[in-house]
Amino acid sequence: MIKKIGIVSLSNGVLGESFIEHEIKIGLDRLNKLGVEIEFLPNSLKGIDFLKNHPEARADDLILAFEDDTIDMILCTIGGEDTYRLAPYLFEGDRLKNIVKQKLFLGFSDSTINHFMLNKLGIKTFYGQAFLPDVCELSASMLAYTEKYFLELIKTGKINVIHPSEVWYEAREDFSEKAIGIEMKSHSNTGFELLRGNPIFSGKILGGCIESIYDMFDNSRFEDTVEICSKYELFPSLEAWENKILLIESSEEKPKPDLYRKMILSLKDYGIFDKLSGILVGKPQNEIYYEEYKSILLEEITNKDLPIVYNINIGHSTPRCIIPFGVEAEVNVRKQTISFNY
Repeated sequence: MIKKIGIVSLSNGVLGESFIEHEIKIGLDRLNKLGVEIEFLPNSLKGIDFLKNHPEARADDLILAFEDDTIDMILCTIGGEDTYRLAPYLFEGDRLKNIVKQKLFLGFSDSTINHFMLNKLGIKTFYGQAFLPDVCELSASMLAYTEKYFLELIKTGKINVIHPSEVWYEAREDFSEKAIGIEMKSHSNTGFELLRGNPIFSGKILGGCIESIYDMFDNSRFEDTVEICSKYELFPSLEAWENKILLIESSEEKPKPDLYRKMILSLKDYGIFDKLSGILVGKPQNEIYYEEYKSILLEEITNKDLPIVYNINIGHSTPRCIIPFGVEAEVNVRKQTISFNY
Protein backbone atom coordinates (compact mmCIF):
# COMPACT_ATOMS: atom_id res chain seq x y z
CA MET A 1 0.00 0.00 0.00
CA ILE A 2 1.31 3.43 -0.96
CA LYS A 3 1.81 5.48 2.21
CA LYS A 4 2.82 8.83 0.75
CA ILE A 5 2.15 10.54 -2.59
CA GLY A 6 4.21 13.48 -3.78
CA ILE A 7 2.27 15.81 -6.08
CA VAL A 8 4.25 17.65 -8.77
CA SER A 9 3.32 20.34 -11.30
CA LEU A 10 5.67 19.52 -14.18
CA SER A 11 3.63 21.32 -16.85
CA ASN A 12 0.80 23.74 -16.04
CA GLY A 13 0.85 25.53 -12.66
CA VAL A 14 -2.93 25.72 -12.22
CA LEU A 15 -2.71 23.83 -8.91
CA GLY A 16 -1.57 27.07 -7.25
CA GLU A 17 -4.53 29.16 -8.37
CA SER A 18 -7.35 30.05 -5.97
CA PHE A 19 -10.12 29.17 -8.44
CA ILE A 20 -9.46 25.44 -8.04
CA GLU A 21 -9.18 25.27 -4.24
CA HIS A 22 -12.53 23.44 -4.07
CA GLU A 23 -11.17 20.73 -6.39
CA ILE A 24 -8.02 20.27 -4.32
CA LYS A 25 -10.10 19.88 -1.15
CA ILE A 26 -12.16 17.11 -2.78
CA GLY A 27 -9.02 15.28 -3.87
CA LEU A 28 -7.31 15.58 -0.51
CA ASP A 29 -10.40 14.34 1.31
CA ARG A 30 -10.52 11.26 -0.92
CA LEU A 31 -6.84 10.46 -0.43
CA ASN A 32 -7.00 11.06 3.31
CA LYS A 33 -9.89 8.58 3.57
CA LEU A 34 -7.60 6.02 1.94
CA GLY A 35 -5.00 6.68 4.63
CA VAL A 36 -2.54 8.17 2.15
CA GLU A 37 -0.30 11.05 3.20
CA ILE A 38 0.06 13.85 0.64
CA GLU A 39 3.00 16.15 0.06
CA PHE A 40 2.85 18.99 -2.43
CA LEU A 41 6.40 19.44 -3.68
CA PRO A 42 7.73 22.96 -2.88
CA ASN A 43 7.08 24.61 -6.25
CA SER A 44 3.91 22.75 -7.20
CA LEU A 45 1.58 25.38 -5.70
CA LYS A 46 3.32 28.51 -7.02
CA GLY A 47 0.81 29.17 -9.78
CA ILE A 48 0.59 29.37 -13.54
CA ASP A 49 2.80 32.42 -14.17
CA PHE A 50 5.66 31.39 -11.88
CA LEU A 51 5.91 27.85 -13.21
CA LYS A 52 5.58 28.97 -16.82
CA ASN A 53 8.62 31.19 -16.31
CA HIS A 54 10.61 28.77 -14.15
CA PRO A 55 10.97 25.32 -15.71
CA GLU A 56 13.98 24.80 -13.46
CA ALA A 57 11.65 24.97 -10.42
CA ARG A 58 9.48 22.24 -11.90
CA ALA A 59 12.58 20.14 -12.52
CA ASP A 60 13.73 20.72 -8.92
CA ASP A 61 10.46 19.25 -7.66
CA LEU A 62 10.86 16.09 -9.75
CA ILE A 63 14.41 15.63 -8.48
CA LEU A 64 13.28 16.12 -4.88
CA ALA A 65 10.39 13.69 -5.32
CA PHE A 66 12.79 10.97 -6.44
CA GLU A 67 15.36 11.81 -3.76
CA ASP A 68 12.83 11.73 -0.89
CA ASP A 69 12.61 8.09 0.21
CA THR A 70 9.41 8.78 2.17
CA ILE A 71 7.58 9.46 -1.13
CA ASP A 72 6.34 6.17 -2.61
CA MET A 73 4.50 7.60 -5.60
CA ILE A 74 4.88 10.71 -7.77
CA LEU A 75 1.54 11.99 -9.07
CA CYS A 76 1.34 14.68 -11.75
CA THR A 77 -1.15 17.50 -11.12
CA ILE A 78 -2.37 17.80 -14.71
CA GLY A 79 -0.93 18.17 -18.21
CA GLY A 80 0.00 21.37 -19.99
CA GLU A 81 2.19 22.05 -22.99
CA ASP A 82 5.86 22.67 -22.25
CA THR A 83 7.30 20.08 -19.89
CA TYR A 84 9.99 19.46 -22.55
CA ARG A 85 11.64 22.62 -21.15
CA LEU A 86 12.63 20.65 -18.04
CA ALA A 87 15.08 18.51 -20.04
CA PRO A 88 18.23 20.65 -19.65
CA TYR A 89 17.67 20.94 -15.88
CA LEU A 90 17.24 17.17 -15.58
CA PHE A 91 19.83 15.80 -17.98
CA GLU A 92 22.77 18.22 -17.86
CA GLY A 93 25.43 16.75 -15.60
CA ASP A 94 23.33 13.57 -15.36
CA ARG A 95 21.36 15.28 -12.61
CA LEU A 96 18.27 13.05 -12.88
CA LYS A 97 20.24 9.92 -13.79
CA ASN A 98 22.33 10.22 -10.62
CA ILE A 99 19.34 10.14 -8.26
CA VAL A 100 16.53 8.41 -10.12
CA LYS A 101 15.18 5.13 -8.74
CA GLN A 102 12.21 2.92 -9.42
CA LYS A 103 9.10 4.39 -7.79
CA LEU A 104 5.55 4.86 -9.03
CA PHE A 105 5.12 7.76 -11.45
CA LEU A 106 1.63 8.55 -12.78
CA GLY A 107 0.56 11.24 -15.24
CA PHE A 108 -0.81 11.78 -18.74
CA SER A 109 -1.23 14.42 -21.47
CA ASP A 110 1.87 16.66 -21.66
CA SER A 111 3.40 14.40 -18.99
CA THR A 112 3.98 12.08 -21.96
CA ILE A 113 7.36 13.80 -22.31
CA ASN A 114 8.17 13.06 -18.65
CA HIS A 115 7.40 9.40 -19.32
CA PHE A 116 9.85 9.45 -22.23
CA MET A 117 12.47 11.13 -20.01
CA LEU A 118 12.11 8.41 -17.38
CA ASN A 119 11.97 5.65 -19.99
CA LYS A 120 15.35 6.87 -21.25
CA LEU A 121 16.72 6.17 -17.77
CA GLY A 122 15.15 2.71 -17.51
CA ILE A 123 12.31 3.67 -15.15
CA LYS A 124 8.95 1.93 -15.57
CA THR A 125 6.06 4.39 -15.32
CA PHE A 126 2.25 4.44 -15.38
CA TYR A 127 0.22 6.43 -17.91
CA GLY A 128 -3.36 7.58 -17.88
CA GLN A 129 -4.49 9.57 -14.83
CA ALA A 130 -3.55 12.70 -12.86
CA PHE A 131 -4.47 14.43 -9.60
CA LEU A 132 -6.79 17.25 -10.72
CA PRO A 133 -8.77 15.57 -13.51
CA ASP A 134 -9.19 12.22 -11.74
CA VAL A 135 -8.71 12.25 -7.97
CA CYS A 136 -10.37 15.68 -7.75
CA GLU A 137 -13.28 14.79 -10.10
CA LEU A 138 -16.30 16.92 -9.08
CA SER A 139 -18.82 14.05 -9.16
CA ALA A 140 -19.93 12.62 -5.80
CA SER A 141 -17.04 10.14 -6.09
CA MET A 142 -14.22 9.34 -8.49
CA LEU A 143 -15.57 7.80 -11.69
CA ALA A 144 -15.92 4.08 -10.86
CA TYR A 145 -13.76 2.75 -13.71
CA THR A 146 -11.06 5.38 -13.07
CA GLU A 147 -11.11 4.69 -9.33
CA LYS A 148 -10.79 0.93 -9.82
CA TYR A 149 -7.40 1.29 -11.50
CA PHE A 150 -6.21 4.09 -9.23
CA LEU A 151 -6.97 2.00 -6.15
CA GLU A 152 -5.29 -1.05 -7.67
CA LEU A 153 -2.14 0.98 -8.31
CA ILE A 154 -1.88 2.53 -4.85
CA LYS A 155 -2.75 -0.74 -3.07
CA THR A 156 -0.59 -3.14 -5.08
CA GLY A 157 1.93 -0.96 -6.93
CA LYS A 158 0.91 -2.43 -10.27
CA ILE A 159 -1.89 -2.95 -12.79
CA ASN A 160 -2.65 -6.56 -13.73
CA VAL A 161 -5.42 -6.55 -16.34
CA ILE A 162 -7.28 -3.82 -18.21
CA HIS A 163 -10.83 -4.34 -19.49
CA PRO A 164 -12.89 -1.81 -21.49
CA SER A 165 -15.20 0.52 -19.61
CA GLU A 166 -18.91 -0.18 -20.05
CA VAL A 167 -19.55 3.56 -20.45
CA TRP A 168 -17.82 6.74 -21.58
CA TYR A 169 -18.56 10.26 -20.37
CA GLU A 170 -18.94 13.60 -22.09
CA ALA A 171 -16.12 15.88 -20.98
CA ARG A 172 -16.98 18.21 -18.13
CA GLU A 173 -17.12 21.90 -19.13
CA ASP A 174 -17.96 23.53 -15.80
CA PHE A 175 -15.33 23.09 -13.06
CA SER A 176 -16.72 25.75 -10.72
CA GLU A 177 -18.00 25.11 -7.19
CA LYS A 178 -21.52 25.04 -8.68
CA ALA A 179 -20.56 21.82 -10.48
CA ILE A 180 -19.69 19.90 -7.30
CA GLY A 181 -21.79 16.73 -7.13
CA ILE A 182 -23.08 17.06 -10.69
CA GLU A 183 -22.58 13.79 -12.55
CA MET A 184 -21.19 13.63 -16.08
CA LYS A 185 -23.45 12.49 -18.93
CA SER A 186 -22.65 8.88 -19.86
CA HIS A 187 -23.00 6.77 -23.01
CA SER A 188 -22.58 3.05 -23.53
CA ASN A 189 -19.12 2.00 -24.74
CA THR A 190 -18.34 -0.56 -27.43
CA GLY A 191 -15.10 -2.12 -26.13
CA PHE A 192 -11.70 -2.61 -27.72
CA GLU A 193 -11.99 -2.53 -31.52
CA LEU A 194 -9.52 -4.36 -33.73
CA LEU A 195 -9.00 -2.27 -36.86
CA ARG A 196 -6.46 -4.58 -38.44
CA GLY A 197 -4.08 -7.46 -37.74
CA ASN A 198 -3.76 -10.27 -35.24
CA PRO A 199 -6.15 -9.96 -32.27
CA ILE A 200 -3.43 -11.24 -29.92
CA PHE A 201 0.01 -9.61 -29.67
CA SER A 202 2.54 -8.70 -27.00
CA GLY A 203 5.34 -6.31 -26.11
CA LYS A 204 6.25 -3.50 -23.75
CA ILE A 205 4.10 -0.37 -24.12
CA LEU A 206 5.32 3.21 -24.52
CA GLY A 207 3.68 6.34 -25.89
CA GLY A 208 1.05 8.82 -24.76
CA CYS A 209 -0.58 11.96 -26.09
CA ILE A 210 0.00 12.14 -29.83
CA GLU A 211 0.30 15.95 -29.83
CA SER A 212 3.12 15.77 -27.28
CA ILE A 213 4.81 13.04 -29.31
CA TYR A 214 4.41 15.15 -32.46
CA ASP A 215 6.16 18.06 -30.72
CA MET A 216 9.32 15.93 -30.68
CA PHE A 217 9.21 15.91 -34.50
CA ASP A 218 7.73 19.33 -35.26
CA ASN A 219 8.30 22.92 -34.06
CA SER A 220 4.82 24.25 -34.88
CA ARG A 221 3.91 24.78 -31.23
CA PHE A 222 7.31 25.83 -29.87
CA GLU A 223 10.40 26.77 -31.86
CA ASP A 224 12.81 24.52 -29.97
CA THR A 225 11.00 21.26 -29.14
CA VAL A 226 12.72 19.25 -31.88
CA GLU A 227 16.15 20.61 -30.94
CA ILE A 228 15.80 19.96 -27.20
CA CYS A 229 14.14 16.55 -27.53
CA SER A 230 16.80 15.49 -30.06
CA LYS A 231 19.68 16.80 -27.97
CA TYR A 232 18.63 14.66 -24.99
CA GLU A 233 17.46 11.75 -27.18
CA LEU A 234 14.03 11.61 -25.56
CA PHE A 235 12.35 9.72 -28.39
CA PRO A 236 13.83 6.21 -28.55
CA SER A 237 15.89 5.04 -31.51
CA LEU A 238 14.19 2.95 -34.17
CA GLU A 239 15.96 -0.15 -32.86
CA ALA A 240 14.56 0.47 -29.38
CA TRP A 241 11.00 0.26 -30.78
CA GLU A 242 11.54 -3.29 -32.04
CA ASN A 243 8.58 -5.45 -30.85
CA LYS A 244 7.21 -2.64 -28.67
CA ILE A 245 3.59 -1.52 -28.55
CA LEU A 246 2.92 2.16 -29.28
CA LEU A 247 0.12 3.87 -27.33
CA ILE A 248 -1.36 7.03 -28.86
CA GLU A 249 -4.29 9.10 -27.65
CA SER A 250 -5.46 12.59 -28.65
CA SER A 251 -5.99 15.62 -26.43
CA GLU A 252 -8.97 17.76 -25.44
CA GLU A 253 -8.02 20.05 -28.34
CA LYS A 254 -9.59 17.37 -30.58
CA PRO A 255 -7.09 17.73 -33.44
CA LYS A 256 -8.72 18.11 -36.84
CA PRO A 257 -8.26 15.18 -39.22
CA ASP A 258 -5.68 17.03 -41.33
CA LEU A 259 -3.49 17.55 -38.26
CA TYR A 260 -4.07 14.01 -37.04
CA ARG A 261 -2.91 12.73 -40.42
CA LYS A 262 0.24 14.90 -40.20
CA MET A 263 1.01 13.50 -36.76
CA ILE A 264 0.60 9.90 -37.95
CA LEU A 265 2.76 10.65 -41.00
CA SER A 266 5.56 12.03 -38.80
CA LEU A 267 5.71 8.66 -37.03
CA LYS A 268 5.48 6.82 -40.34
CA ASP A 269 8.39 8.85 -41.75
CA TYR A 270 10.44 7.94 -38.69
CA GLY A 271 9.93 4.28 -39.59
CA ILE A 272 8.34 3.19 -36.34
CA PHE A 273 5.44 1.28 -37.91
CA ASP A 274 7.89 -1.23 -39.40
CA LYS A 275 9.30 -2.05 -35.95
CA LEU A 276 6.29 -2.28 -33.62
CA SER A 277 4.38 -5.39 -32.56
CA GLY A 278 1.14 -3.39 -32.27
CA ILE A 279 -0.60 -0.05 -31.71
CA LEU A 280 -3.14 0.91 -29.04
CA VAL A 281 -5.29 3.98 -29.75
CA GLY A 282 -7.24 5.85 -27.09
CA LYS A 283 -10.89 6.84 -27.55
CA PRO A 284 -11.09 10.42 -28.88
CA GLN A 285 -12.66 12.80 -26.34
CA ASN A 286 -16.46 12.94 -26.78
CA GLU A 287 -15.94 10.60 -29.77
CA ILE A 288 -15.21 13.65 -31.94
CA TYR A 289 -13.59 12.51 -35.23
CA TYR A 290 -13.96 8.91 -34.07
CA GLU A 291 -14.46 7.50 -37.57
CA GLU A 292 -12.12 9.98 -39.28
CA TYR A 293 -9.16 9.01 -37.08
CA LYS A 294 -9.84 5.33 -37.78
CA SER A 295 -9.76 5.94 -41.52
CA ILE A 296 -6.50 7.89 -41.27
CA LEU A 297 -4.82 5.13 -39.27
CA LEU A 298 -5.84 2.52 -41.84
CA GLU A 299 -4.85 4.71 -44.79
CA GLU A 300 -1.47 5.90 -43.56
CA ILE A 301 -0.17 2.85 -41.68
CA THR A 302 0.72 0.78 -44.71
CA ASN A 303 2.20 -2.14 -42.77
CA LYS A 304 -0.86 -4.36 -43.11
CA ASP A 305 0.52 -6.91 -40.62
CA LEU A 306 0.67 -4.39 -37.78
CA PRO A 307 -2.23 -4.87 -35.31
CA ILE A 308 -4.15 -1.68 -34.49
CA VAL A 309 -6.55 -1.70 -31.52
CA TYR A 310 -8.87 1.30 -31.16
CA ASN A 311 -11.12 2.74 -28.46
CA ILE A 312 -8.96 2.21 -25.36
CA ASN A 313 -10.28 4.11 -22.31
CA ILE A 314 -7.10 6.06 -21.69
CA GLY A 315 -5.89 9.64 -21.70
CA HIS A 316 -8.24 12.51 -22.51
CA SER A 317 -11.49 10.54 -22.74
CA THR A 318 -13.16 9.68 -19.45
CA PRO A 319 -13.18 7.33 -17.66
CA ARG A 320 -9.50 6.38 -17.69
CA CYS A 321 -7.60 3.20 -16.98
CA ILE A 322 -3.88 3.19 -16.14
CA ILE A 323 -1.38 1.59 -18.52
CA PRO A 324 2.05 0.46 -17.27
CA PHE A 325 4.98 1.43 -19.49
CA GLY A 326 8.03 -0.82 -19.70
CA VAL A 327 6.19 -3.97 -18.54
CA GLU A 328 5.58 -6.96 -20.80
CA ALA A 329 1.95 -6.77 -21.98
CA GLU A 330 -0.36 -9.08 -23.88
CA VAL A 331 -3.24 -7.59 -25.82
CA ASN A 332 -6.10 -10.03 -26.48
CA VAL A 333 -8.97 -8.42 -28.37
CA ARG A 334 -10.94 -11.67 -28.36
CA LYS A 335 -10.94 -11.66 -24.57
CA GLN A 336 -11.10 -7.83 -24.46
CA THR A 337 -8.08 -7.71 -22.16
CA ILE A 338 -4.67 -6.09 -21.88
CA SER A 339 -2.73 -8.06 -19.28
CA PHE A 340 0.70 -7.44 -17.76
CA ASN A 341 3.44 -9.84 -16.71
CA TYR A 342 5.79 -8.40 -14.07
